[in-house]
Amino acid sequence: MIDIEKTALYCYGVNKNFGFLPVLTNIELRIAKGQFVSLVGGSGCGKSTLLNLIVGTHEPSAGEVLVSVNGGFIQVRGHGPDRGMVYQEYPLFPHLTALKNVILGPMLRETTILTRLYGTVTRSWPALRKIHIQKAESLLARLGLSEHSHKFPRQLSGGQRQRVAIARALLMKPQILLLDEPFGALDEETRHGARELMLDLYQENMTAVANGQSPPYTVLMVTHCLDEAVQVGDRVIGLSKHWRGRDQAGATIVYDKIAPVYQPKDTKSFGAIGKQAAEIYEIVLNGRDLDPSEHCTFWNDVKAGKAEGVLAPRS
Repeated sequence: MIDIEKTALYCYGVNKNFGFLPVLTNIELRIAKGQFVSLVGGSGCGKSTLLNLIVGTHEPSAGEVLVSVNGGFIQVRGHGPDRGMVYQEYPLFPHLTALKNVILGPMLRETTILTRLYGTVTRSWPALRKIHIQKAESLLARLGLSEHSHKFPRQLSGGQRQRVAIARALLMKPQILLLDEPFGALDEETRHGARELMLDLYQENMTAVANGQSPPYTVLMVTHCLDEAVQVGDRVIGLSKHWRGRDQAGATIVYDKIAPVYQPKDTKSFGAIGKQAAEIYEIVLNGRDLDPSEHCTFWNDVKAGKAEGVLAPRS
């Protein structure tokens, strides 16, 4: 039985073919609210395709993708405000500054042209606009962009534009945030800061759960960096084409395990991170003739009380 109140995403029996080419086969995936899940796999194994199925850009060839909204599941059919996506290409509006790119989403979601005109007279719109700006400035500051908020996209580096796109998505507070290799264009110093931001957001989830509230952020992130996959998330999922009985089938989930949860200023146990990263490499990237169920122990480990973070046992 699936607990809808605690579930953000549920995919069952999902296949995706492009013409006669099978890309994904029998994807069974449940993500709880507040989880930060890393998705890894070799090139061309369908990681971005899975994100596109969830965000609604593509439709599954079979099966269903469900998201939890207002206490019930809805089937994904196209884009929706309950899902946010940050692509590798970080598309921004070229005629808007970084700050205005970030606050555009809340403005369009919460107001119309008429309500903004009327609100200008009643002064309600400037007050709401001020709230949007304050939240956007706070996010941009956390991403190291305070000094660049007035700049246009053409004046920003690739890494800076990527961080603006992340801030824009976060400000919308979607039910689930999908990140497709979000830190790939960042230099190592900036990438470290972006990881710290993700850990900060996860701690906000932990605080919410401790207070009996629903965690505000749920993230599914594609990354090629295995150390990053282990460090940032509480769970790592691996896709591979090389599974037993695959004949004329696409990639499926062959790895699904708990990852340790770190606080932003923790002294990282790089030995533990490296050990799990090496395990992921051998199974997901180097494995052949894999039993899809052998290394998918996440939910059994949760039931056994081994989970950390938002799914850790509560006394």
